[in-house]
Amino acid sequence: MSPDNERPLKILIAADTFAPDVNGAARFTAELAAGLVRRGHDVRVMAPANRPGPGVFVEEHAGAAMTVHRIYSWRWYPHDWLRFALPWRSQQNAAKVLDDFRPDVVHIQSHIVIGRGLARQAAQRGIRIVATNHFMPENMLEHTLLPQFLRATAVRMAWADAAKTYQHVESITTPTRRAAEFLEAATDVTDVHAVSCGIRASDYTPDLEQRTGNRILFVGRVTGEKNIDQLLSAVAELDPALDARLEIVGGGDQLENLKRMAKQLGIDDRTVFTGYVTDDELKQAYTRATVFAMPSTAELQSIATMEAMASGLPIVAADAMALPHLVHDGQNGYLFEPGDVPALAARLTEVLTASERKLTALKRNSLAFIQPHDIDRTLSTFEALYRGLRVEDPVTDIEPVATAED
Repeated sequence: MSPDNERPLKILIAADTFAPDVNGAARFTAELAAGLVRRGHDVRVMAPANRPGPGVFVEEHAGAAMTVHRIYSWRWYPHDWLRFALPWRSQQNAAKVLDDFRPDVVHIQSHIVIGRGLARQAAQRGIRIVATNHFMPENMLEHTLLPQFLRATAVRMAWADAAKTYQHVESITTPTRRAAEFLEAATDVTDVHAVSCGIRASDYTPDLEQRTGNRILFVGRVTGEKNIDQLLSAVAELDPALDARLEIVGGGDQLENLKRMAKQLGIDDRTVFTGYVTDDELKQAYTRATVFAMPSTAELQSIATMEAMASGLPIVAADAMALPHLVHDGQNGYLFEPGDVPALAARLTEVLTASERKLTALKRNSLAFIQPHDIDRTLSTFEALYRGLRVEDPVTDIEPVATAED
């Protein structure tokens, strides 16, 4: 490798959602920035201001210190925490940061506001632009007041708008091959790279000992698109003899509604809503669980599912979007037809009644299948894209290590 391909880079990452927001895109952005800092690059992040307000701050995220340009923002009140930078100031804000920092490369995590302005201003200055798509219009529309009959039109307009920004970028990535194909079909862009968000599996603690109870875990935003109501209904259908306990980790606008639903279903005495928790508490929740459930149908990858796999959990997930890329039916868990509550209950029952031998095989396969998603591979792939090098999408499908049969 030539010396120019070894020198540290100046990297500007743009995100419309970033810490303290709690979601997959925000978490990926923080882990990406922190990993690049640890590799010796000069990394800055542009993100909406929260507290203490707009300005330039040195902040610590994912264990690394980095400079964050916090852009003046407004609260989006249909959502419980979302803030957005002002669209009519996006190019002005971008120009100021670009001229101050003079990065080698810009990496946008969204085309909506901050990424839109930054892509256009970086293109004018001849700066290389890489984009990662975490966007699903259906997720965004859950938090608008738009009538249902207008939503299909809004989805088409949202993808057309995304394509206008992506025409300025040199490389586009999204977390899985299925998500890449979806993006290509929705926007007519081509050559989208499938690059896993990646996690550091060694940060999680699997428990391969004999189970001491039946604990079902969900982790994620407590919002409509996650279909947590279906999970509650499925738990209510389980045989009471299983004594299954459900833990919902996360916060969101549906929290109180789902608490009421749990009470109406008669499962509130065995359902715990923790709200937001610390990283250590989250890891403990994964370790003590028996099975992880993800009923969402709008996952471009699902970092929570990856964390569960790194914790050695069998997964029961909807057969939708990117989840089948992580859940190999019958090997490290089971898929169910989206919206089919009896099927979800049946798949949960299959795990909760599995022999210890079969349960151990499911766990071992989850641990094996997560290994190709190591974040160091993700960081190396992005470094190559930042330098304008040709990359091959990392291979993430491997053979199971155990036979999950009784």
